[in-house]
Amino acid sequence: MEPGDEALTKHEFILQYIQQLKIGEKISVRSIAKALQVSEGTAYRALKEAEKIGIVSTRERIGTVRIEKKQRSQHDRLTFSEIATILDGQVLGGASGLDKTLQKFVIGAMKLEAMLPYIDADSLLIVGNREDAHHYALEEGAGVLITGGFDTSDEVKRLSDERGLPVISCKHDTFTVASIINRAMYDRLIQQKIMRIEDIVTFGQTLETMHPGDTMETFERLQRETGRARFPVIDEKGRIIGIITSRDAAGNPLSQTVDRLMTRNPITVRANTPITSAAHTMASEGIDLLPIVDRQRKLIAVVTRQEVLSAMPFAGKQPQSGETFDDLIWSGFTKITGERTGEGWLYRGRMTPQMSGPLGTVSEGVLMTLLMQAGRLLIWEIGKRDHVLESVTTYFVRPIQIDHEISIVPRLLEMNRKSAKLEIEIVDDHGLAAKAMLSAQMIDP
Repeated sequence: MEPGDEALTKHEFILQYIQQLKIGEKISVRSIAKALQVSEGTAYRALKEAEKIGIVSTRERIGTVRIEKKQRSQHDRLTFSEIATILDGQVLGGASGLDKTLQKFVIGAMKLEAMLPYIDADSLLIVGNREDAHHYALEEGAGVLITGGFDTSDEVKRLSDERGLPVISCKHDTFTVASIINRAMYDRLIQQKIMRIEDIVTFGQTLETMHPGDTMETFERLQRETGRARFPVIDEKGRIIGIITSRDAAGNPLSQTVDRLMTRNPITVRANTPITSAAHTMASEGIDLLPIVDRQRKLIAVVTRQEVLSAMPFAGKQPQSGETFDDLIWSGFTKITGERTGEGWLYRGRMTPQMSGPLGTVSEGVLMTLLMQAGRLLIWEIGKRDHVLESVTTYFVRPIQIDHEISIVPRLLEMNRKSAKLEIEIVDDHGLAAKAMLSAQMIDP
């Protein structure tokens, strides 16, 4: 296929060329321009697009290299490159393998013979200045992280370059390194649980769009061909500038242009926007089509209200891979079965020292979290509906002491198709300690 093939734009042709290169191969604007006989300006823009979609990456002291695009399902795994960045480490060798993902970590705090069974391919050996362990790990297909800021031998560096397995040195001790990596992995596990727009949208498909100079005749033709009632309007650079709907078009002559009727500066989202956030935006703004854009506001896909709402039942039911701060605060509370107050339920738990604020009593932030969590659970148990909080008015009657047992009593005041209102109280041995009035917007099933 030649660059002038009408079926492909120059950018698409260059991206296809880059995707056919081997992982780890070094590329440049000049080499692409020369190989494909295009201008360096065109090659530069295509290379930036390739970096944006994750098929090339620019590395310090190396340049731009072809990498394997990371899939959403791999977000819970760290790469060697991310480990080096997190620890502010120095790459001593094997830079071409920085984008490989890790399967597990092995701390080499034992004799070499004892650690041999634990070292295997795609793992990372965390060890000090023990060159025999460095060499063996590379032979087995594992990367090496040297703690204490030590260097390694030229032979180990040469082997790491040959195998494409990074050897990284950092100044931290082994315990600190293990703690930092564990925190990073924990954060990734929590992120993996969050369902995002990119999980339900197929990118790269042909989009039905309009331009400002198109007429209502073109709009009606697109409507008949696609069965849709709304289309994004883009400029000559592919950037979103408006939305045109059948309501906008109604009663206007066929010669009327889109730019006179469209809704300008429409609400847009990025591909990494959480599903819940998109659902709230579409419900609160009353819109049925949400354009998805990149950093330059270039249209890359669209998502409909139906697609978002269809995904909502699964958005809050992903496998539990890690606990957030809200989860940790609520973990000590249990629902007391058989005890009900009016329309509400009763939750009971004990205040721990970790919940204390600067004055030695329970932090107001912790109390806010407990009040809102109890309200969310009550809405879900009664309404079986997804929702987002709109407002919370809180009253702190008096401080709560650490190690005291408290009860949280949420009561439903009103619930309909669009909203819910609750009253939540926190009570200890001395009576009422905190109270909140909460309102939430219900998301249509």
